[in-house]
Amino acid sequence: MFEPLNEINVLDLTAVVVGPVATWRLGQYGANIVKVEHPSGDLMRGLGGSSPTGQHSGAYLHLNRGKRNICLDLKTPGGKEVCERLIRWADVIVANMRPDALARLGLDSDSIRAKYPDKIYCLITGYGTDGPYAGLPTYDSVLQGASGIAGLSTARDGKPAYVPMLICDHVVGEITAGAVMAALMQRQRTGEGASLEIPMFETMAAFVLQEHLAQQSFDPPVGPAGDLRLLSPHNQPVKTKDGYISFTINTDAQVRAFLTVTNREELLNDARFSTVASRANYVSEWFAVRGAPLETRTTDEWLALFREADLPAMPCHTLQTLVEDPHLKAVGLLDHEAHPTEGKTAVIRSTVRVDGQYPSAGSTAVPRGWDTNDLLGELGFSLAEKEALLTKKTAYSIDN
Repeated sequence: MFEPLNEINVLDLTAVVVGPVATWRLGQYGANIVKVEHPSGDLMRGLGGSSPTGQHSGAYLHLNRGKRNICLDLKTPGGKEVCERLIRWADVIVANMRPDALARLGLDSDSIRAKYPDKIYCLITGYGTDGPYAGLPTYDSVLQGASGIAGLSTARDGKPAYVPMLICDHVVGEITAGAVMAALMQRQRTGEGASLEIPMFETMAAFVLQEHLAQQSFDPPVGPAGDLRLLSPHNQPVKTKDGYISFTINTDAQVRAFLTVTNREELLNDARFSTVASRANYVSEWFAVRGAPLETRTTDEWLALFREADLPAMPCHTLQTLVEDPHLKAVGLLDHEAHPTEGKTAVIRSTVRVDGQYPSAGSTAVPRGWDTNDLLGELGFSLAEKEALLTKKTAYSIDN
């Protein structure tokens, strides 16, 4: 069993997507995760669609696997006391609340590490804490606009467009998990904790600029910004007789094979398309050729021809066809399990393979306060103290 973090305790003070992605990934590597949930519940429980009981959206189920759940009102003295014990228990604290809210609760990095310098405290922010946007509210779509992701479509389609998934949340969540693991390695060597801050805006802006600063990376610039291949209006899935096919051809050998397979041999000796350098100089013309419809054959027929020619190509899936993909079915990416309150639910296994095996997907996501009673006991609260916390609505369990 691949669980390199199985002795690491993580206090999850996050909600919605970016934070839960990060802590879910740490849980995939064996960390013990305790998620603190507000009495009103994580917003993601209701976003993204309904469920049989109304307690878990599908997205919440997938992003909160492998986590125990305690429900606390952190604004109450009792809630703060419980959280203090959780902080003592934890090696890592991950939060994505606004910095001023965390400071008011005494859950900011300075407050915690002043008492516990060996802790690793990780704050995920929308815009960082040291710029003019510090503290502003945000969500994934706002960040897609601010970081230039949505604006990239303007060059291709004439208007901006969001990527229709929470791409910023997922990318930054994964980066956060990596930063936490690096800090854990440093602590193992030095015994010192760390205060990490992962700003979403800067992180995603850096991704865009790494690709699209392009010819403006030089001083003086040698051309306009933007990877003209990716921004071409012809850089789209190509229409076939019965659907769409996705392919990319980059090398000279691939281009020759593509032109031959698609019966455009007359272009084989066209100097504009004969080398990588010449195609870079004639990007618009080349992508017009590459992106032309292929409606004389079906997608399956083109795939067979492309694969025979060793060209990278796949069908352009819809959400309905993706789950039926023969490769994904063969490797068992998607399965089903019995959830304690929702009945039969989908489970997506780990995609990281270690020594020929996939790590456990972890336990199911649970209702709000599912583990409150057990965790209060493990934290040293007596039966009378637990009852007082629950009666005063400081802590909530599945039973109250």
